[in-house]
Amino acid sequence: MNAAPTRLPRSPRSILVGLVGQGVGPSLTPPMHELEGARHGMSYVYRTIDIDPAHAAPEHLRPLLRSARALGFDGLNVTHPAKQAIVPLLDELAPGAARVGAVNTVRFAGERMIGHNTDVTGFGSAFDAAFGDEEHGLVVLVGAGGAGSAVATALDERRIADLVIADVDAGRAEALARQLGPRAGGSVRGAGSAELPRLLAAASGVVNATPFGMAAHPGMAFDPARLPADAWVADIVYRPTDTALLIAARACGLRTMSGLGMAMGQAADAFEIFTGVRADRAAMTRDLQDLVAAEAASPA
Repeated sequence: MNAAPTRLPRSPRSILVGLVGQGVGPSLTPPMHELEGARHGMSYVYRTIDIDPAHAAPEHLRPLLRSARALGFDGLNVTHPAKQAIVPLLDELAPGAARVGAVNTVRFAGERMIGHNTDVTGFGSAFDAAFGDEEHGLVVLVGAGGAGSAVATALDERRIADLVIADVDAGRAEALARQLGPRAGGSVRGAGSAELPRLLAAASGVVNATPFGMAAHPGMAFDPARLPADAWVADIVYRPTDTALLIAARACGLRTMSGLGMAMGQAADAFEIFTGVRADRAAMTRDLQDLVAAEAASPA
């Protein structure tokens, strides 16, 4: 009698993705993705691809995309300085990416390359988790750079009566406001930093989308003590999680939202785009907290 054929163990699903940008070596995104992939039994490999700003133009990004596809990558995350330059090279944009005019996630789907912006969706889901579906009056967004553009797009989709984007470069803030376009039932406009004291005094909430609060940029972009007692403060900085701004805001009795939720949300959304598998967001939040704590505890 012939012996039954030996069953070979099923190979784990293999995923290969990368992060393209300048100075991406210290990013916590690769370990976040790999830890989540391992939870789902995947062979998940995430590589960093560091580029010089001079190589962020489309003529340099085109061969990079071609090579990534030829090497079997499932997709790429994209960060500064390539988020906008990569847009014309893609076949399709998800709605959030089309609105903000920038891409941070590219999925290779057969012969097509589809661009997404999980900074928009990541901030949106974190904002909803922190503040629910409540209505907001005047909301001030401080910072109109790349991160500010994504945050502004997410805020524009929520129940906010009036949105003011404030920046040291008033022209940049006004350009971002024009990009968002008219708002149903409310307004959006740009402002210079000189207007901040007056705006804060009447605000329901404020979002910091500047680098202030990061280790390399200590301090605060504004004084939360100027806000009404029932206002809230959100920060997109997550390294450190407790920024000087959030500590000061809590000391004033204000509600706060750290940047941890946005960082986890954008990574979880990208994981789902790459794999088609629902991410364990609670576990990814714990992973990110552990990674940030370990980084803070390690010698410089």
